[in-house]
Amino acid sequence: MTSSVVLYGIKACDTMKKARAWLEERAIPYTFHDYKKDGISEDILNAWISQVGWTTLLNKAGTTFRKLSPEQKDDLTEDRAVALMLAQPSMIKRPVLTRDGTVLRIGFRPADYEETFAA
Repeated sequence: MTSSVVLYGIKACDTMKKARAWLEERAIPYTFHDYKKDGISEDILNAWISQVGWTTLLNKAGTTFRKLSPEQKDDLTEDRAVALMLAQPSMIKRPVLTRDGTVLRIGFRPADYEETFAA
């Protein structure tokens, strides 16, 4: 039985390009899901949140978040953060690497990916 590795992110993102190249150089099969183009379901987003927390997933450093009004950014709750990420998936940190629905990594660092796929 093979596991299903999915890399979620945005195609044009430089970090995504590095993560995809890393997987391809090691011939690790994966499916790429562009959540800017294809969206992200609330069920998947909530599953990730149950594993890592919404504050880990929300990309506060990105341009999209920084462009929000102070009212949108202040006193964020999980429900408000989920609504923002669903409406504008570029507010989700990237990449999100999963295997069979389990979040393995958020972000890309070669050493972390080496550790993840060493087993």
